[in-house]
Amino acid sequence: MPRIGVIGATGAVGSVVLELLAQRGFDDVRAFASSRSAGAKLGELTVEEATAEALAAGELDLCLFSIGTQASQDLVPHAVRGGAICIDKSAAFRLADGVPLVVPEVNGDRALEHNGIVANPNCSTIPLVLALKPLHDAAGLRAVRVATYQSVSGAGAARLQELLEEAPADHDLVWDWDYDGEDFEDESKLRAETRKILELPELPVSVTCVRVPIPVGHSEAVWIETQWHPDRRARSSPRAAPRLRSEPSRVGANARARPLIHIVSPGRGLPVEAASEVSALSGRFSDAPVDRRGSTSPRLLHRRVAQTRSTLPDPTGRPARPCARTFTTYERDGRLCPIP
Repeated sequence: MPRIGVIGATGAVGSVVLELLAQRGFDDVRAFASSRSAGAKLGELTVEEATAEALAAGELDLCLFSIGTQASQDLVPHAVRGGAICIDKSAAFRLADGVPLVVPEVNGDRALEHNGIVANPNCSTIPLVLALKPLHDAAGLRAVRVATYQSVSGAGAARLQELLEEAPADHDLVWDWDYDGEDFEDESKLRAETRKILELPELPVSVTCVRVPIPVGHSEAVWIETQWHPDRRARSSPRAAPRLRSEPSRVGANARARPLIHIVSPGRGLPVEAASEVSALSGRFSDAPVDRRGSTSPRLLHRRVAQTRSTLPDPTGRPARPCARTFTTYERDGRLCPIP
């Protein structure tokens, strides 16, 4: 049985990690957190301070990091020096050369190429690539457009508690990521991580991320363009849904058998259902109208672009500009073209 350290054990993610380890029979586990939490009790575990000395002592085989990017950059190298394999949830190492970015059911073999660190993708990237990988294998991805509806749990335990204490009338959409003048931070992460995991560095990925007032459970709406139809015989995309029942993970006997579950009933697969699942839930499929050249219907695509533009806030704080003019053009291959 490996000796496991959970770093960030008192946080929203770390506490769930401890529960899952206990459920799966791992009993040689230590909990680490900041000096403020050192000495606290988590069930039968006493929280230890996460210091460079403690992690480099050589007493751990596996370290699961659920702390901030800067803290991971400071502490992970010490745990590696102590001989532990480190799985890091932050953005510190995800795009670093030589560090595998792994979703076990998608590219699990890449984890074997580690040099002490395996990076864990963004929480919205994981369910997206679980759905994209089998579709890419079946039909070849040409472009992806995704809108995320991310729960407050992704902003941390403190923000989650604020939501639970907030009056429902005060709930609102939030863009609480850093903005670089073009993308919010999570939008850039989702694009770059998807390309790295699928090993498609040129894949066009358009992303809009929104934080919604839901405690737990991220949702995504995804538009996918493929090189060919997923089911040539039936010409019906719902027939492609069984392909999304990915192969069982090969990370151990306790791994879930179905990492992605297709929900047939319309209106199902809600965040409240996903919150109690280890698997990701996939909802309904539908074909988008296409023109003679195989592109998504210009008018349909244009309406989607216009709707997105009308709901995004101006980063300067000014009211969103009217989008009426956008109805005179549509987007194709990255260019705006007049509607015939």
